[in-house]
Amino acid sequence: MAEQLNLTSGQVVPTALHVEVQRSYLEYAMSVIVGRALPDVRDGLKPVHRRILYAMHELGLTPDRPYRKCARVVGDVLGKYHPHGDQAVYDALVRMVQDFSSRYPLLGGHGNFGSVDDDPPAAMRYTETRLASIGNDALLSEIGEATVDFTPNFDNSQQEPVVLPAQLPFLLLNGSSGIAVGMATNIPPHNLTEVVDGLIALIDNPNLSDESLFQIIPGPDFPTGGEIVGIEGVRDAYLTGRGSIPVRGVVQFEEIQPGRGRHRRPALIVTELPYQVNKAAWIEKMADLANQGRLEGIQDIRDESDRDGMRVVIELKREANPQLVLNQLYKLTPLQTNFGAIFLALADGQPRQMPLREVMQQFLTFREETLTRQYRHELGKAESRRHVLEGLLEALANLDDVIDILRHAADGTTAKRQFQEQFSFSDRQSDAILSMPLRRLTGLEQQSLQTEFDDLTARMQELNTLLENRKELLKALKKELRSMKKTFGDTRRTKVQTAAERAEEQETLAELAAEVVEEDIVLEFTQRGYVRRHTPKAFQRQQAKQEHPPDGTLVDLDDAATRIEAATTQQDLLILTRSGKAFTIRVGDIPPTTRQSRGTPLVTMLPPSAQGADPEAIVAQFVLGEELEGLDLIMLTQQGRIKRLPLTEFTNLTGRGLTAIKLKDDDELQQAMLAFPGDQIVCVTTGGRMLRFEVDDEQLPIQSRTAQGMQSVRVGKKEQVAGCVALAGDDEFVLMTASGYAKRMAVKSLRLANRGDLGVQGVQFVLKTDMVVGITPAWEASRITVITSGDRTALLPTDDIPLGDRNASGDRVLKLNRSERVTLLIADPLPPTEESDTDEEE
Repeated sequence: MAEQLNLTSGQVVPTALHVEVQRSYLEYAMSVIVGRALPDVRDGLKPVHRRILYAMHELGLTPDRPYRKCARVVGDVLGKYHPHGDQAVYDALVRMVQDFSSRYPLLGGHGNFGSVDDDPPAAMRYTETRLASIGNDALLSEIGEATVDFTPNFDNSQQEPVVLPAQLPFLLLNGSSGIAVGMATNIPPHNLTEVVDGLIALIDNPNLSDESLFQIIPGPDFPTGGEIVGIEGVRDAYLTGRGSIPVRGVVQFEEIQPGRGRHRRPALIVTELPYQVNKAAWIEKMADLANQGRLEGIQDIRDESDRDGMRVVIELKREANPQLVLNQLYKLTPLQTNFGAIFLALADGQPRQMPLREVMQQFLTFREETLTRQYRHELGKAESRRHVLEGLLEALANLDDVIDILRHAADGTTAKRQFQEQFSFSDRQSDAILSMPLRRLTGLEQQSLQTEFDDLTARMQELNTLLENRKELLKALKKELRSMKKTFGDTRRTKVQTAAERAEEQETLAELAAEVVEEDIVLEFTQRGYVRRHTPKAFQRQQAKQEHPPDGTLVDLDDAATRIEAATTQQDLLILTRSGKAFTIRVGDIPPTTRQSRGTPLVTMLPPSAQGADPEAIVAQFVLGEELEGLDLIMLTQQGRIKRLPLTEFTNLTGRGLTAIKLKDDDELQQAMLAFPGDQIVCVTTGGRMLRFEVDDEQLPIQSRTAQGMQSVRVGKKEQVAGCVALAGDDEFVLMTASGYAKRMAVKSLRLANRGDLGVQGVQFVLKTDMVVGITPAWEASRITVITSGDRTALLPTDDIPLGDRNASGDRVLKLNRSERVTLLIADPLPPTEESDTDEEE
């Protein structure tokens, strides 16, 4: 039996649980931040990278030595410094070899280290590595306890460096990315030549203006090239330490010959992709969009990349406009992405978000400290050696006396004491004389000792000058930086688009947009989340050919159309999902529907973040007209919370969309409708209680986009909110129960009340098990779509539904099967306009 823990002996400190959890979590968070996830601003390395480099230095894997198996390196790192998973260490090692991940790879490699297509590297037992020249010369050439601090490793068996004596700011040169607890870093790589020029400029003028610094360093320089679009994001990142930098691939227009006897076709040739974009996944994304009809004008896609570089050929149809297709690629695929720059790193052991200037100043301060320590250490060694040489030269000058002492001394100790008494030699000088070989007595050897003494004297004077005069120290630092620039500097790979080029591109896009003809189309939305785009004539022909069952007759459901809207290709479509997010897409981007096609899943038109949702996750969609002032969007959740937002909030949305309503974990958006000035809200519960209140700032005030909304109507324990409608005071609405009973009511038949009240009983159920399933507007000469649990649908003219008061039970308008129930009630939420009525009369 195990011995029971004795808690009575020793001191017991009572601690509140929340205090202990908070303290322990903060300690864990700081451990992750400092020990794993964030790089040090001085050498730009995380602990795992620093340990890999130091372990390879200890193994002697310099650039002039043979390659060694990566498994050997990983084993040393795990056993000595980094007691974590071997795959994590190998992944870090691989990234330091990949020239498409690191702008200046710190390691060289033999074997398969992966590709830009996200091919995995070979196992560590197959690949080999050694230090690259820049990693060895700029990070490890000065390593030692004299230049940087060392600390015990995890088991106190060895020492490891706290930081490497970096001679270049690798935090900027190779960048860094990492996720810690509550914070993240994402620093883009830069060009060595530009960074060194910027450092020298800051040494010469610490008060250098930001504009002058940005002229020297115009932006990041990614290893895969690409083009930075505009300078606004770069400026934000450099000035504040955080910014979004748009990067796009490099594309050229060519005319190619697809084959013998075939006409030449226009083609887009992609030779560079944005940083960290997977080429294979990007090509697959293009193909999927082209097959869905969302990317028009593409005939074929071929990857002709080889060892000489990247070349992806996008062959276009003869009638396609290359610039329009390219703009679609920028918008719909990762050919243009945003690099979210966050300049967060450890400075003085603490995580700090820093602008570009501070990152560079931190490195210069560290380099100055390192050089000072190195020069002091070198000066101490020189003084020690010069002291010994001084004694040797003095002994050679008095050689006869020295030999006489040695000849008559009883032993070495006696001779040493006599040297100190007669010539005032120190212990070290006396020991050096006693251990001096006879060849030192030759004239050539004496001359070499004198030359070494003179050189050391000159070097000591130089070191004293460097340590005592900061200007001379900074001169030495600039000389070192220029030497590194000459050895490792190269030309910029990423082009930075100037303001003039950006303005010219915007003007070209505006001209192209003006050339696009605005077409009238008809959009047909289905119950299963599909959208069909027709021309007006095609839609009329389809409706003429389609056989419609008699009104009120239930037929098998084949993804029936629930809403039809007329629009133009230049308008925007507002889409709301069950998660409370709002997105807009251009109507013209919806692909045309062929005869046999069931349409396009509307959810696939949304950004990638929303495309994982079910096609039926879309709650509502509205075509946005030109006049949005005064229109409100009313949203209702499953838990009965209601919210009002101006429709103008949903214009000019970015691809990420926005949060229209904040939802609790167990809630979701159920319904959305438009409210006109002067409208009123009518809510109904499944138990048949109804509430009518005004849409104004008192009853339903406009809230922020992150608000959760307010309670619409008070509900009982066994009921829920079945739905709401926004109507004018003289309008009518239709209620329907699960058993197929329906009635039409006038809005004014309900008294005005306050939002959140209990309401009044508005339905008298014929069956005790019945409940209200929906409420819709009852426009004159309109029809309502009813969908049942048996996947059947029926169309009901609103005029055929009897008008009744709140004490009426309604009429049974549908003949349902025994276990069949009405599940959904759908009507067009917008009333017919006067113009449409006039057109029908004409």
